Amino acid sequence: MNRRTVLAATALAPFAGSLGLRDAAAQARFANMNMFIPAGPGGGWDGLGRAIEQVARHAGLVGNFQFENVGGAGGIVGLPRFVSQRRGRGDALMVSGSIMVGAVLSNRSPVSLANVTPIARMTQEVGVVVVPAQSDIQDIAGLLAAFRANPGGTSVAGGSAGGTDHITLGLILRALGRNAREGSYVAFAGGGPAQAAILGAQVKAGISGYSEFAEQIRAGRMRALATTGATRSDPNIPTLKESGVDVVIANWRGVFGAPGINANQKAALTSFITDLVALPAWREMMETRGWDNAFLAGAEFERFLAADISATESVLKELGLA
Repeated sequence: MNRRTVLAATALAPFAGSLGLRDAAAQARFANMNMFIPAGPGGGWDGLGRAIEQVARHAGLVGNFQFENVGGAGGIVGLPRFVSQRRGRGDALMVSGSIMVGAVLSNRSPVSLANVTPIARMTQEVGVVVVPAQSDIQDIAGLLAAFRANPGGTSVAGGSAGGTDHITLGLILRALGRNAREGSYVAFAGGGPAQAAILGAQVKAGISGYSEFAEQIRAGRMRALATTGATRSDPNIPTLKESGVDVVIANWRGVFGAPGINANQKAALTSFITDLVALPAWREMMETRGWDNAFLAGAEFERFLAADISATESVLKELGLA
């Protein structure tokens, strides 16, 4: 459990005791839940899984959680393990999202999200472009100038190859009139290693979901240059679009059930997540983490997922990443 998770748990403490079966609107749904995180500790997927645990346990929806983290390549190292070892299990969830969509396509993985059971999209988060505090790059204009002059010499840390962070860099370079393939992207399996590389000035800049860097930004160890949303997430940080770069992109995260579960098992998982996100504690957790509500379940989520896979494949091909 990283420091962000500890902070979130502390923030939850004042109201956690008031969350009983009345607030959950149901008795305990699962005695045990197996939460599979196809990434290392400290990243966005791990954060979502731990947040689900905190709220669900305090509300009495789940008795115990078991976590397994298997990181690498945008989730496609862990995905086959989840598919093979959790098949038919109605008490298992995998956290995933848009990063895995891109990683599957860019790595041409034979195992994909088509092999698991979509349950719900839960959150959406804009990205943020940062540099280490000691960097001589003071603002987004300075970084854009570096990209224009020498994109290959301006290394950028982020999540796994082909994920949202990588796509963001490619879109920025394309908007600046450069080829996406000219970029120097350094992929990391989790948020922790990427942060370490940025803080250690091993790279020039970094791109990730805002919540992953928020603590470092607040502490003054990273300098936020721009966010990737349509509007400002922080009044003090400009968007790429208002900075003259026509790029708007967000990172969604959600949960998936195991392959081979039956209709009743899928309905139970969907009901559990639906009731979880309706809790006041979940809304407070999202505010604490800086996440936006993007809840979709059932057929709506399945349609969204199909459209996102198609759109991501198109972008990756255009950028030469697939």
